[in-house]
Amino acid sequence: MIANRLRVDQQLPIEDQQSVTLSFPPRPLRLGVRSRALGGPRYERLSPEATLSPRTTRTTVSRSKPPAGAKGERAQGEPLATCDPAEETELRLKLIACEILYRELCAAVARSTNRVDVEFLPKGLHDMAQPDMQGRLKKTLAAVDESAYDALLLGYGLCSNGLVGLTARGIPLVVPRAHDCITLLLGNKQRYLDYFFSHSGVYFKTSGWIERGSGLSQQGPDSIQHRSGMDQSYEELVAKYGEDNAAFLYEQWHNLTRNYRRLAYIEMGIEPDDRFERQARRDAAEHQWEFEKILGDMSLIQRLVDGPWDEERFLVVEPGLCVVASFDERIIKAQKPSHQTQPR
Repeated sequence: MIANRLRVDQQLPIEDQQSVTLSFPPRPLRLGVRSRALGGPRYERLSPEATLSPRTTRTTVSRSKPPAGAKGERAQGEPLATCDPAEETELRLKLIACEILYRELCAAVARSTNRVDVEFLPKGLHDMAQPDMQGRLKKTLAAVDESAYDALLLGYGLCSNGLVGLTARGIPLVVPRAHDCITLLLGNKQRYLDYFFSHSGVYFKTSGWIERGSGLSQQGPDSIQHRSGMDQSYEELVAKYGEDNAAFLYEQWHNLTRNYRRLAYIEMGIEPDDRFERQARRDAAEHQWEFEKILGDMSLIQRLVDGPWDEERFLVVEPGLCVVASFDERIIKAQKPSHQTQPR
């Protein structure tokens, strides 16, 4: 359990903020790996002078189901589940994700049999225009040494088309079929849609949104809020637009939650205690909203880092293709890059 908060710098402009990179577990890099999770052809990466040697196998892996109430942890003295070395497969994966999913992804990676290097990007990317968010993600993908990995994973949904135009280079790019992070937290896109259409005016909260998504100074000069003037004071609006117009603009821009009536807190089972639920209840009371606690589902997040990636829940973008919106139940699809989808 990771109880301490590790965050990117929140005072710098978004383009200057440093991402947080973690490696689980810190093992020497192998030259080749057989991938059953990728499906289809065998993906193997070797240096020109490399020769394959018999790989060292582990005799145990942490895959046992946790006892009731343990929140993903083994009971003291409980043995690890055994694994047949002949069936053991380990992928080398690079995961680039939004810091809102920090706790959930760290918990999933800790239980995965794959080697996963994780890089978290600031939540503030969501406050930028689509070309700017896309550009930051493109820059991050380009900096990855693909010779060290079998696939690149994205811990993002479509997120206001921020992923549109991202191209897989030399290795596959794996993306969940999700509009945003709520799908990842609820476990599947249909559950999210069912809840969304049956509960209007809902504001979602999770541990990540509570500790990393509220009151952060990540927006910077490139944010939509700054470019549109939404971060201006009332006095600045009066000086620019006059008192009547300023009153209207200030009311519209500084009361963005006026149409919400309910706060839904998603509990994932990896929280250290009830501190996040208590904060969510306080937020609901402050806004005079109804409060509801929803049990989250880690299955989609766990499958993202574990594989295999089925067509129903994931898009596997083969090298040379890019991500585009499908405008149907699939949410995203892969196609050859065009002038319209090329990242800037």
